[in-house]
Amino acid sequence: MEEQDKLRVLIPHWIEHNDEHAGEFRRWADKAGSAAAQVLEAAEAMARANEALAAALGKLGGPLDPPDHHH
Repeated sequence: MEEQDKLRVLIPHWIEHNDEHAGEFRRWADKAGSAAAQVLEAAEAMARANEALAAALGKLGGPLDPPDHHH
């Protein structure tokens, strides 16, 4: 598998993982007291990172299922 094809498999997983973390950050922000704004800022930064990753994925041709996932 070529490197760019590997990225087409990896990037969707990274985006999903980042979404999970951002959601966790948002849930914990209420408990963060004086650090709540920074925790929410981290969640927003994760969302911006996902926008960049999604744009990169689009330029690479979109998601590609790994070979072992074909039925």
